[in-house]
Amino acid sequence: MEVILLERVSKLGHMGEVVKVKEGYARNFLLPRGKALRANEANKAKFETQRASLEAKNADARKGAEAEAKKVDGKSFVIIRQAGESGQLYGSVSPRDIAEAASAATGVAVNRNHVELLSPIKTIGVYTVAVALHPEVSVNVQVNVARSEDEAAAQARGEVLTGPASDRAEVRAQAEALFEEAEAERAAEEAKG
Repeated sequence: MEVILLERVSKLGHMGEVVKVKEGYARNFLLPRGKALRANEANKAKFETQRASLEAKNADARKGAEAEAKKVDGKSFVIIRQAGESGQLYGSVSPRDIAEAASAATGVAVNRNHVELLSPIKTIGVYTVAVALHPEVSVNVQVNVARSEDEAAAQARGEVLTGPASDRAEVRAQAEALFEEAEAERAAEEAKG
């Protein structure tokens, strides 16, 4: 299905472009949210008559988002969660959690749809997350997921407490110790035999 974009849609196109999308995406997302119109002659003419007002509206929204983005850009937010010894969370940190933390800390209305998180965060650590307050305005924030405020402060200083890298080093050291013990036992048995 071809649609005319009424605003910039990431990974799809800019305002005024005619793009081809799957019917379900158009029917369930673009058309109901007013992000696009079906590409037919009547809608193309309608878009051209409204182009100036849509561009002005978009420019105003972008200016407002840029002002709010300055308040959010580069900020760090601490999210406290329960986790196991290895750093695996009991649950996960979702875009909604990040949006709530950002809104509470900055006073900017950050919606969960603004947070661009490819997959939920499932381990403790410090993560860089993109927040798009407008399709043309995106900023990065730091999300510090920890078990306590003390642990969050240590992670912010760059100390690695747990997680995949430290777990691998610990497991490797244990495996090397077991290998050395087995080698020593084998050498002892060869000496006896």
